[in-house]
Amino acid sequence: MVRERAYNSRMEISFAPDLEAKLNRIASQTGKEPGQIVRELVASHLDHQEWFTQEVGKGLASLDSGKSISHDEVRHQMERILGS
Repeated sequence: MVRERAYNSRMEISFAPDLEAKLNRIASQTGKEPGQIVRELVASHLDHQEWFTQEVGKGLASLDSGKSISHDEVRHQMERILGS
């Protein structure tokens, strides 16, 4: 039987005074602890970075398999999407 250990390690980071003040202000406005806001931001950033890396990999795999479109095709598609 494998037991999961409770999360209890700590990490210390330093912020520039203006960034720390902004973090404290936002924490106060939202009713959250500054550490909670930092954890949420880091988790969100890491999720996005993981997604972005996967999407770039998919795009590179498409290029490797010969699937691509020209610059003009991209421009025409964007004009249709944006209604230009």
